[in-house]
Amino acid sequence: MTLTFKDLGLSQSVLDAITKKGFEEPTEIQTKTIPLLLESKQDVIAQAQTGTGKTATFGLVFTDRLIPGKSKAPQAIVLAPTRELAVQVAEEINSLKGDKPLKVVPIYGGQSWSLQQKHLRGGVDIVVGTPGRVQEHLDRGTLKLDEVEYFVLDEADEMLNMGFVEDIEKILEHVNPNRQVLLFSATMPSRIANLAKKYMRNAVTIKTEKDRIANNAVDQIYFEVLQRDKFEALCRIIDVEEEFYGIIFCRTKIECDQVSKQLSDRGYRAAAMHGDVSQDLRERMLRSFKRKETEVLVATDVAARGIDVNDLTHVINYSLPQNSESYVHRIGRTGRAGKDGKAITLITPSEFRKLRSFEYAAKAEITKQAIPNSQEMVRLKKLKLLKELDEISADQAGLTAYEDLAIELFEEKNPLTIIASLLKHSFSKELDEKAYKQIADTPKGRNTPVGGRANTRSQSRGPSEFGTTRLFLTTGRKDGANPGKILHMIDTEFGVPGDNVGRIDIMDSYSFISVPMREAEMILDAFNNIKKEGGFATVRVERASEDKNADRYPKSNGRNSGKRGGHKGKPRSANGEKGGYKGKKRD
Repeated sequence: MTLTFKDLGLSQSVLDAITKKGFEEPTEIQTKTIPLLLESKQDVIAQAQTGTGKTATFGLVFTDRLIPGKSKAPQAIVLAPTRELAVQVAEEINSLKGDKPLKVVPIYGGQSWSLQQKHLRGGVDIVVGTPGRVQEHLDRGTLKLDEVEYFVLDEADEMLNMGFVEDIEKILEHVNPNRQVLLFSATMPSRIANLAKKYMRNAVTIKTEKDRIANNAVDQIYFEVLQRDKFEALCRIIDVEEEFYGIIFCRTKIECDQVSKQLSDRGYRAAAMHGDVSQDLRERMLRSFKRKETEVLVATDVAARGIDVNDLTHVINYSLPQNSESYVHRIGRTGRAGKDGKAITLITPSEFRKLRSFEYAAKAEITKQAIPNSQEMVRLKKLKLLKELDEISADQAGLTAYEDLAIELFEEKNPLTIIASLLKHSFSKELDEKAYKQIADTPKGRNTPVGGRANTRSQSRGPSEFGTTRLFLTTGRKDGANPGKILHMIDTEFGVPGDNVGRIDIMDSYSFISVPMREAEMILDAFNNIKKEGGFATVRVERASEDKNADRYPKSNGRNSGKRGGHKGKPRSANGEKGGYKGKKRD
């Protein structure tokens, strides 16, 4: 018997939120865990694979049981190993709360400290944070956990791998002793088991077997293209596949609408699904998609949650997801019910390292393939056409009505001319090499396979790579700056992992870094937010001018240039000692 969310004992308001979100039936981990959490205060150890609905498991319980604004102190806290997962968990809980005014706040390294303090002072119901930043708030007295009812460790084994166990133990010492502890982990190493034994009381262990996302039935492929060629590459991928019935994942609602419209304009049966789509329209779209009247569904991650279709042939990552959990969840939508499937990812040259982390999470090789050129497209189209004609001609039913017309045509004209004319009329564009736009080759030196090293850094390497932005930093060799310190500063101060930084040029009193355009905007936004919040940014950041003459850059930023230095995480001491960035432990 298949259980529904109603069978789990959730309140009607939560059920309404689930319906609006589009979830159809609970996963195994939800079925086994939610009733237990609703009915008792027992601690729970849940062992389940990534992407099996763990976040919704505790998120639905929070929205069902917590009272908005009960106190300024949080009623629940979730610890996640990375800032990306912390943000995703917070967003997921927000999407599940429906009309219930629960205040959910993510806190993590790289985000404005003063902004986090402001949120915490104003009162918060649920905190989702990384261990390092949560510990900092506890140390400074800006976060109190003495009223916490639920303490959740998400991806506990990953936190163990990242060395956060000691932080977790320190945090647990601040938590209300009567809390309910929920520990979620894909594996159960001895150190996690010991942590559970020490801090959990009569814990119930739940294991799942069915909800596996990554599997050997999914062929994982990636194509490397420039951003401007992504849509053309997408169309070629769809065209060359023998059968295509799948989901194309985009990062934003705007991108969903754009890709869906462009596909429809080219004759594909496509529809866009995202958070702005009404529930009524969403239901109609799903019915059309399940009946295969729509062959391509373009969706965001949140909108695609709860869609359960077993015979999808393809999943395409038009844009990379935020983290590996989302990647694994996406690709798990194909290759179900004993069928094979393909998971295809389009990446730009700057996204190699991120894809590598996804490969590790999926525990499978992601192989590189080349986008077919115009000659190859015409060859593949001809082969596909011949196969379709074979299938059509094999069906003899109903041909009698057309045989007389065929005889008449062949008596008056050469059969070869007739067939060639029909092919030209129907397929002139598809079989014309000139009809295909040229897709540019990616920059040389960036064809490193996933799992290899994409690039190296030096202090002087010529112009920046394609698709990147060059930023100017007010720290240099005189301040003790070096590549490692700059990378750590970019991560902890501005929230962009060092892996995304390309070329680093360090001069005597200033430096340049090259980062992908999206990450450049994140760094500049973070810097501007720190200034707006009245925080102290020890290194000034701005876009570098095409004019690389150092004289155009101010030397002091309103202070004596001899006092300007590398970022330390706090103002330089009065004795003027150098040393560059010393920072704090990474979240």
